[in-house]
Amino acid sequence: MHIQDTWSTASAIAAGGGAMTAAAGNGRADSSRTTPLRVDAQRNLEHVLRAAREVFGESGYGAPMEDVARRARVGVGTVYRRFPSKDVLVRRIAEEETSRLTDQARAALGQEDEPWSALSRFLRTSVASGAGRLLPPQVLRVGVQEDEAEGARAAAEEARVPQQRTQPGTGELRLVSGNPAAADDDTGAAELLDVVGRLVDRARTAGTLRPDVSVSDVLLVIATAAPSLPDPAQQAAASGRLLDILLEGLRSRPV
Repeated sequence: MHIQDTWSTASAIAAGGGAMTAAAGNGRADSSRTTPLRVDAQRNLEHVLRAAREVFGESGYGAPMEDVARRARVGVGTVYRRFPSKDVLVRRIAEEETSRLTDQARAALGQEDEPWSALSRFLRTSVASGAGRLLPPQVLRVGVQEDEAEGARAAAEEARVPQQRTQPGTGELRLVSGNPAAADDDTGAAELLDVVGRLVDRARTAGTLRPDVSVSDVLLVIATAAPSLPDPAQQAAASGRLLDILLEGLRSRPV
């Protein structure tokens, strides 16, 4: 089953569950008995989501559902009741992290007048949040034909619409040179790429960002500079040091 299909199934199940609970409360079932169940279910959902962020952040999206259940201190059946497949849970976490990064990029755009300060603020905030370890794979795919990619980017800027490319012979949509693109109509990923694209364009226009740096490069920096180390202090120090080095590499240099 495709991720999109399972995500739709999960949404329908969640909606149906809420309707059945409400119906039980309005019928012969005692509302005093159904309310604690709803609270427990919500608490379990929060535990599962928190555990999934931690487990996937540490081990990647390949980590098994059993590890998520163990971290959440619930049975694996509880996880599957809320998320009928691992793909659905992965999609939920990736969408939440994508939304968080988009909010951070918007905040940097709106609160920093100087283009380089806006870009570096976004990078530092995003790396500190650890969201880079949970980026959906489609936003990190980079095309290899730079000339064609640059032309596609120029067209996208003019039309202000997301651009997509299909790899020859595969039918797979890939991100090209920082252009907004989203597999399976993932508007969240496309929105993130568009907002980060504005940060990149501003810094490039101001001459503070290397002209060859793309949106994909910026997102790769976020993913690379967010290592997962057992000691929080070591992790923060390593992330800060690595990000300082990567930021210097992004800066344009006087000729």
